[in-house]
Amino acid sequence: MFDINRVFALISGKLTFWYEAFIKNIPNLIVAIVALFAFFYLGKTLRNLVKKVLQKVSYKKSVNEILGTTTNVIVIVVGIFTALEIIGLEKTVTSILAGAGVIGLALGFAFQEIAANFVSGVLIAFREPYQIGDIIEVDKIVGQVTNIELRTTGITTFQGLEVFIPNKDMFTKPFINYTSTPRRRVDISVGVSYHDDLEKVEKVTKEALEAINGRLENVPVEVFFEEFGASSINLTARVWIDYRAGVAFYKARHEAVMNIKKYYDNNGISIPFPIRTIEFSNQLDVNKN
Repeated sequence: MFDINRVFALISGKLTFWYEAFIKNIPNLIVAIVALFAFFYLGKTLRNLVKKVLQKVSYKKSVNEILGTTTNVIVIVVGIFTALEIIGLEKTVTSILAGAGVIGLALGFAFQEIAANFVSGVLIAFREPYQIGDIIEVDKIVGQVTNIELRTTGITTFQGLEVFIPNKDMFTKPFINYTSTPRRRVDISVGVSYHDDLEKVEKVTKEALEAINGRLENVPVEVFFEEFGASSINLTARVWIDYRAGVAFYKARHEAVMNIKKYYDNNGISIPFPIRTIEFSNQLDVNKN
């Protein structure tokens, strides 16, 4: 038979035990809280100290930030476990460590992509294949690096779009850093009439490209005739420019096209329209009424 008095007695005894244990452990609880705050303060101080020291020996800001944050986290974790030990929760510490191992293994399988991006972010921070402000291209996305985090890299395209690319892709896929390789070649394809003097065409084309702003003067302009087209003789003109940031490449190509058209017009060189010849199988009777 259900005895409600016995139930109340058990609950009352348990609550009394907890209350007495709490009162007894108040000094330890105060010491644990003080120790926890002390470790938080120590972690923050060591983080700033590590970053300050590393700035004198390393110019990699992202690496310095990661090492400083890691130091802070380690100190805080040690402080939490120390506080648990002070209030007599040794078994809890053991359980937390065991549980953390199992949970970490499970999360490792569940969040492989996130872990891969995080590790890639750390490696990128150490190797620095690109920096904030660099012009890069990856997966046909061209833009300026505006943000580098542990999980993603932010790129602002020349159209004003902000694109976030996972660091795993930035680390494993081929990408082009135009800022670290400032020399870039502009190729212009054009066709001239069969009636034009090809030696004159070559000379005028070189003069047009040599007048481009930002051209590398120590690299000569190149002009190569390629083929006899349907209505023109086709050539490719090449000029090297100093390309470090912004839309300098597009401006150089724009100026190259304008200069070639202008110089051709001034020297009587024509860029012919496509010519089509239409043949009829039957003779047309133009005199038929």
